[in-house]
Amino acid sequence: MASIARVKPTRRATVSPVAKGRMAAGAAKADGMKGLVKVGQVRSPPKTAAKARAVKTSAAKPAPSHKAVMARKAAAAAKTPSRKPISAATPARKAAAKRAQPVKKPVQGKAVSLKPAKTAAREAALAKPRAITAAKAKSAPRTSAPRTSAARMDPVPSPEHIAREREAARELAREIVAGGINRALDLLEVLARGGPVPLAVLTETARCGKAAALEALHALQARDFVIQDEANGLWRLGARWAVLGSAASEQGALAATAMPFLIGLGHATGENVYMRVREGLEVETAAIYQTDPNLRIYTEVGKRMPLHAGSGRLLLAHAPEAVQTQVLAQRLQRYTPSTRIDPTWIAADLHRIRQRGYVITDSEVVAGTVTVGAPVRDASGQVIAVMLIAAPSLRMRPPRPRGLLPAVLEACRKLSRALGADIPEPPPALPVKTGPESRRLTQITAAV
Repeated sequence: MASIARVKPTRRATVSPVAKGRMAAGAAKADGMKGLVKVGQVRSPPKTAAKARAVKTSAAKPAPSHKAVMARKAAAAAKTPSRKPISAATPARKAAAKRAQPVKKPVQGKAVSLKPAKTAAREAALAKPRAITAAKAKSAPRTSAPRTSAARMDPVPSPEHIAREREAARELAREIVAGGINRALDLLEVLARGGPVPLAVLTETARCGKAAALEALHALQARDFVIQDEANGLWRLGARWAVLGSAASEQGALAATAMPFLIGLGHATGENVYMRVREGLEVETAAIYQTDPNLRIYTEVGKRMPLHAGSGRLLLAHAPEAVQTQVLAQRLQRYTPSTRIDPTWIAADLHRIRQRGYVITDSEVVAGTVTVGAPVRDASGQVIAVMLIAAPSLRMRPPRPRGLLPAVLEACRKLSRALGADIPEPPPALPVKTGPESRRLTQITAAV
């Protein structure tokens, strides 16, 4: 039931007699003027007219009693039960209703919506179709859509592509290192052949740029492998190479390098192959390859032999002039009846050996042994060894010695190139002749 608020009784408005008289005079005057002048009626606002009527009515009718007023208010309240009258308890009821509403506690990591319930429900209803559409699009089969420009510009490399790139980088690094080493070795070989030379000659002969040559030379100069004469602008080999050269000789570097070529020559000819070097005024055997264990070996590694007899005469022919003079000035030893001890004949034969480029001997050191030898050169072009085949004279009858000569020359050229020598193209092969003229040529060669 609706509560009825008590209303204080209002005082009835009273009109004084003077006011009543003025009001009656005004009304009579207005009635008298109606008949004389036509006056337009001015409409007043609704509120003003209603107020005037209320005042007129209140003036005409007597004021209702207190009980009538209370009864009228009760009837009006009964007709409108939903309308709540204003009372002093309204703020308290509002606070209680607010406390009765469920409070949403904020969840950690989630945003709490502060929108009204109707707005949130409306947005949820609109978001539901969107979620369904996104789920359908996600579950639908993928089609071949064109790639974007960013995907084309920056594709994900495959493992094979990465491996190829790494291998290419390693190959480039190896080429750079090998190029620098080869350039330095070319410069050293030029210095070994030509002695002290200026930078222009170095770069031209080694076929490299000036900047690259200076970089390599400065690196070698820091390790004392080359020396620069600042006064004349010449470059030369340093003293440190002497230590390396002696160490290489002690370790048998020449023999180790020559062994594959000795083996090749032995297989090509079927005979034992030897390599000999000059040590002072004597010849020393540096390496031997025995093709057949049953073949006789005429020397051993480290054994020394004379320079003026046998294949040692080739080393004497390319030795310095002071060494030749010293050897020919002493008393020469005879080993077999075929050994030549005449200094004049030996001096002339040294000149012939330098022109021919090979040597063929018969029983000069060991009786019944025929040798065919050729020179081996190093990077400076100097003759440092002789490679030869030695076999019994029974298997080396003419024209077989001259027939084996091309194989010996080719093996020596290959070994010289491996040591860094600049060897020209081989000369044409020597013709092999038969008959009386061939026998006469063989006799001359044997005599030489």
